[in-house]
Amino acid sequence: MQVLLYLETLAYWDWFIAALVLVILEIFAPGAVFMWLGMAAGVVGAIVFFVPELVWKWQFTLFALLSVASIVVSRRYLKRRPLATDHPDLNRRGAQYVGRDFILDAAIVGGRGRMRVDDSTWQVEGPDLAIGTKVKVVSLAGAVLVLEVSSEE
Repeated sequence: MQVLLYLETLAYWDWFIAALVLVILEIFAPGAVFMWLGMAAGVVGAIVFFVPELVWKWQFTLFALLSVASIVVSRRYLKRRPLATDHPDLNRRGAQYVGRDFILDAAIVGGRGRMRVDDSTWQVEGPDLAIGTKVKVVSLAGAVLVLEVSSEE
């Protein structure tokens, strides 16, 4: 009963507070979702400011519609125009090794093996090769580095 009474007295400032909380949440859990929800809550707050008699059911309906619309529009926009970054492979560690040359520290037998790369050990695929062979990473297959003999050998 208390919740229903609160919902019936929902005001614009409740939506502005919700917007602020959602935007702050975006800071602690980045992913560009809470930001859009916060903007939707802010827009609903502005609408309620100008139309204070808007019932709470319509307020929540507007919030839901604006939230979905803002997330869909932002995802489509960012897919067509990705953000420029100076570290494009930051969350794809293996991709940063493509094109680099290394020396095998373990033999590749049966087309598979392991190789030490910087501070970690990676599974590798490629032709059977002996220890000490200079190899080049040509691609990434999931979490496996695909190798070929380096042409600089």
